Amino acid sequence: MTQPDDIKGAEFDAYTANYNEEINKALNFSGLDIDFFARVKNDYLVDILDARQGGAAKAELLDVGCGVANAHKQLTDRVGGISGVDVSSASIAVARQRNPGIRYEVFDGTHLPFGNKSFDCAFAINVFHHVPIALRSALVADVRRVLRPGGLFAIFEHNPFNPVTRRIVNTCEFDKDAVLLKRRDSETLLKGAGFNDIGTRYIFSVPAAGPLLRRVDRLFSLLPFGAQYYTLGVNRSL
Repeated sequence: MTQPDDIKGAEFDAYTANYNEEINKALNFSGLDIDFFARVKNDYLVDILDARQGGAAKAELLDVGCGVANAHKQLTDRVGGISGVDVSSASIAVARQRNPGIRYEVFDGTHLPFGNKSFDCAFAINVFHHVPIALRSALVADVRRVLRPGGLFAIFEHNPFNPVTRRIVNTCEFDKDAVLLKRRDSETLLKGAGFNDIGTRYIFSVPAAGPLLRRVDRLFSLLPFGAQYYTLGVNRSL
């Protein structure tokens, strides 16, 4: 029998060639594009690592659901290392072609092809709303397995209470099956997997390009106004 994650892999393979185009069509009315959002989330991720992990420059990262690896070129020089996994073999093929120095692997949606305690940080950017609900907990648990003690997991997701976000999701062909997560959904996933120090911050209340606008954006980070949010959890296991 075909498993839900296998179906997802085949579905995402079909979108690989026009992934950026489909998302940019949905974003067109905003005057922004996928590269803008990827760049800003890279900046937030580096800020998080610099504040919590003793510096991004030495951190080994895992991108869970990396797709075609749009943003890795802009991230590699800012971190110690990066690897990526995705259920779509076609997307992984594109990622390998774009970034030959980075390790990319196809996975089944729940079991990561890495050993225990391999990474300092894992992140999933707008991935979990595509993961079948029944598989989400297993994936988060396996993310914790591959994190070192003190390792950080960051889930970036759409804010379902933001009307602009709802419009983008509803008009994006790629998101036609999306089941959006509220902040408490992401927090519950991390708590259930045994993560500690769990917290959520909303982002994109303003177009947060650059350090100054990110500081402004953070002023609203506890209020559910931003177009997206990130939920953090720390692996305190020894």
